[in-house]
Amino acid sequence: MTRTIQLFALHSTYGLMTAAAAIDAGLLGEAHERILIPMNTAKVPETAHDLEEVPRLTPLRARFERIEPLNPVLDPLHPTTWQPDEQDLPMLERLFRRAWNLGDARLELFVQSPQVAPARTLMALFSQAELGVIGDGLMTYSPIRDQLPRQLTERVSRVVYPDVVPGVAPLVFAETGAARVPVAVAEFGRVLREAGEAQPDALLDALVDPATATALVLGQYLSALGLVSAEEETALQVRMVERAADAGARRIVFKPHPSAPPALSEALARRASALGLDFATYAGDQPAEFVAHRLGAMAVIAGFSTALPTVREVFGIPAHAVGTGTVLARLAPFENSNRVPAVIVDGLERRVDPVDLQGLVDAVGYAMQPEIVTHLRARAVPVLERLTPDERERLVPASRLRRLDLPGAPAPTLPQRAGGSAGGVGRWEELRLTAAGAKRRARRVWKAATGR
Repeated sequence: MTRTIQLFALHSTYGLMTAAAAIDAGLLGEAHERILIPMNTAKVPETAHDLEEVPRLTPLRARFERIEPLNPVLDPLHPTTWQPDEQDLPMLERLFRRAWNLGDARLELFVQSPQVAPARTLMALFSQAELGVIGDGLMTYSPIRDQLPRQLTERVSRVVYPDVVPGVAPLVFAETGAARVPVAVAEFGRVLREAGEAQPDALLDALVDPATATALVLGQYLSALGLVSAEEETALQVRMVERAADAGARRIVFKPHPSAPPALSEALARRASALGLDFATYAGDQPAEFVAHRLGAMAVIAGFSTALPTVREVFGIPAHAVGTGTVLARLAPFENSNRVPAVIVDGLERRVDPVDLQGLVDAVGYAMQPEIVTHLRARAVPVLERLTPDERERLVPASRLRRLDLPGAPAPTLPQRAGGSAGGVGRWEELRLTAAGAKRRARRVWKAATGR
């Protein structure tokens, strides 16, 4: 009987927790061996934690028979730049099978971020492997941003994700018919707690104060993504502190983004003090969701973090989003994969019904990638027809509606009609070609009439 080996090429704690929960729940079937292939894809790997080294992840790594880190194999090449020539892939597969002692086993490869290296490279390298996607938070709900070759997409059989947005299904690889495999919230929460409690955390324990109403504020460092300026980001996070005060908090615990400057925490501390709130910063390595749970937080406030729906569904903690309108307006290009996460968090903040939220995700997903998720147009049109003009503009700008001929698109102006397409040729170009053709015909008539 042919051996089956499952490979898990993962780069985030959230992805590792998702895989562990899916294995525990029996959602991934049987395998003779499971191998974790951790990869550090941070821009500066030395500044990030490797999945194979974080002590609190030890019990999660125990779900796998072996660990084969990718970075040492590729060093000094950065994993995200690993794009070998197609003609070298058969040779590389033989080398990797030998290095990882895979023999001639049947392979199932699970990856995160399948549209980019190194995941995309591994998918192409193991050319006969059955493929699956392990969700990495709300990004999984976006359509894939690049058209992948059919020899890859036809092998993707399932998308595994924590069901933290009940009633809403991810769009990644929906166009190929890949099965949606939701991991139950209870199962994911159990694994999350397991990781959080695996190692003592004196920093977090010192912040626990059951007698004080505490809100957790999360930093995402949006200025690093080019969405807002540093000053705008500070103002946005100050609004989060104010939102926490409005919710009844008496103390703020701020979990900054690892790359955020110290000045941001200082600005928030000043605003909290002005509002009469205590303020503390947690700089440990715990997942934000577990921090909220351990603190007994009465609310979690952030921008469009995956932690918001997760803490709400797993721990029943109220979650609030601040600044999603700004994020939706600033995201560029329109195809940016952060757009759907922002739409989801914005919809949850506005208490949109799950069925309607799926409709919004479908409509925005189609507007983002109309050539990839063409099948979603039939869902997008009625959704956009029902929205008010302001709601449509919030989600899909007028220029995009006009380009895709979607409901709510403004009537073209005279110059736009004149310059519009006519069988693939702009109107001005059509007029120029018509005039040139008439001129040539007139010249031929003149030559015939004059005998020249």
